Amino acid sequence: MASSSQNASNDGTTNQVLVEDCRFTRILTLNRPRQLNALSTPMIMKLLKLFVAYEKDSDVKLLIMKGNGRAFSAGGDVAAVVQSVTQGHWTLGAEFFRNEYTLNYIIATYSKPQVSILDGIVMGGGAGISIHGRFRVVTEKTVFAMPETALGFFPDIGASYFLSRLPGFFGEYVGLTGARLDGAEMLACGLATHFVPSMNLTYLEDLLTKVETSDPFVICAIIDQFSKMVPLKVSSAYNRLDIIDKCFSKETVEDIISALEKESASMADEWIVVAIQELKKASPISLKITLRSIREGRLQGVDRCLMKDFRLCCHILRFEASKDFSEGCRAILVDKDRNPKWEPSRLDLVDSKVLDQYFAEVDDPNWEDLKLPSRCSLDVKFVSKI
Repeated sequence: MASSSQNASNDGTTNQVLVEDCRFTRILTLNRPRQLNALSTPMIMKLLKLFVAYEKDSDVKLLIMKGNGRAFSAGGDVAAVVQSVTQGHWTLGAEFFRNEYTLNYIIATYSKPQVSILDGIVMGGGAGISIHGRFRVVTEKTVFAMPETALGFFPDIGASYFLSRLPGFFGEYVGLTGARLDGAEMLACGLATHFVPSMNLTYLEDLLTKVETSDPFVICAIIDQFSKMVPLKVSSAYNRLDIIDKCFSKETVEDIISALEKESASMADEWIVVAIQELKKASPISLKITLRSIREGRLQGVDRCLMKDFRLCCHILRFEASKDFSEGCRAILVDKDRNPKWEPSRLDLVDSKVLDQYFAEVDDPNWEDLKLPSRCSLDVKFVSKI
């Protein structure tokens, strides 16, 4: 019989991460359903504590992570981050990301298998605590996206590591446009390792709670019993990977948009029209940062990608060259008028020297780069299937 432990924190927050002890398995449930399980500071700190403790505990062989309600996790609580930055010093928001990226790194290099059950919305920070894990189980209810460019931010949480390792230039397409993928598309491109119908998740979870080993092949064999191959929708952009590669392999965002417009003139595929619309609505400086970050990610380990992300987010929070992150959150999350006023307003107005500064160390003698913990398992390779 599984036992549930209560996780109320000293600051009065409710049980935002629920824990079930099941012999050799621990089930971690994200529990902010009204906020679509958006990651708060208490959640991140709780998960950090649990992951560190479980790795040292020889009685824990497997971790299962899932979300309560219709989302696994819709991302980090960025509205709270922006509010803290506008009310105080930028370092308040930066510390949120420091802890989040440290958690991402521990998950990416974890010595024990993690099964993430993505039965619903998984975006941004939600991807950071799942995609870096060994097994990612999706269903017919799964909706994945990295929508940060529409918020004046960029796909962080080490996304440049796993997006750059998707087939062809599909990662650039997903990261730049914020395209929504369903479970079948996640399985096809490698973001997911298994597709399990939602109705079978209870049976899968029950079997996983009975394992007595951390052997990933044993875990995989159990999931395989419930897994199925599912066809892509005819309208799926992944069916046109040749066009995506042709357009999103271009050197600049401007060239990518131009290539897409040429393709749109000769074919009526809806995904192309939507991609062009999303690119033209997104923050110009965010698009430039995102493309460069993903391209660099191809040659970087997950540790370097996360350290790069931390530099980028610190510069963004300092409002050094643009307040697009604050403006994007206002337009999308607060006022919800969906009419952000970007600065700079056009791609051609983004200064290349300013862009270089975003990737450089923060010029503050009292501030430190992200220092990741030493790990026995250095840089576990992102795998689409065991």
